[in-house]
Amino acid sequence: MAYTDFTPAGLTQQFDLDFQAARLFSGYLPQAPSAWLVETLQRAQRIGYVSEKARSERLVSPVLTELNELSQQQFTFHSGVNLDVDAAAGLRGECDFVLSLSPIRDFIVAPIFCITEAKKQDLEAGTVQCAAQLVGAQRLNELAHRPVPVLYGCSTTGVDWRFLTLVGQRLTLDHDVYSIRELPILLGVMQHIVHQAANAVA
Repeated sequence: MAYTDFTPAGLTQQFDLDFQAARLFSGYLPQAPSAWLVETLQRAQRIGYVSEKARSERLVSPVLTELNELSQQQFTFHSGVNLDVDAAAGLRGECDFVLSLSPIRDFIVAPIFCITEAKKQDLEAGTVQCAAQLVGAQRLNELAHRPVPVLYGCSTTGVDWRFLTLVGQRLTLDHDVYSIRELPILLGVMQHIVHQAANAVA
């Protein structure tokens, strides 16, 4: 059993999660992308991104790198790392991207505040997997005595981005799906997430 094996019903039964849906974000300020990000994504379009790995490297990673700069390096992000918290509960496996408010870059250290899962096409499958990973991140933060009140997740194809939150046992899926084609809005939402998380643990 691993993060990829969970279903919504399994998450509800095993962790007593309460799935909800709502509009998660308001009051954020759109952020203009840098010339570097615009050119990087244009190059990705020309090169192509047919696999999940290509989407992670050519679309998702540049957006997260840009976010890190916009946020003045308030967080670190780790790519393709295992988040093994409780193997018996199935809370183990690889995460595409893990964002932490720790300055340590060598390995994952609490507090984790966001996990992003890249999928080739299937946002729904990525959302369920990300939900399980958020439960693992919540456990890791608690074990390290660094709880984060609101954990954020994202399932993305690199083009479309769907966010979710975990607060206690309440898992809320965003009504809205954001697009890389509207970069200022996407970056504004993501910077809002960073600020909210940083302020919550300050």
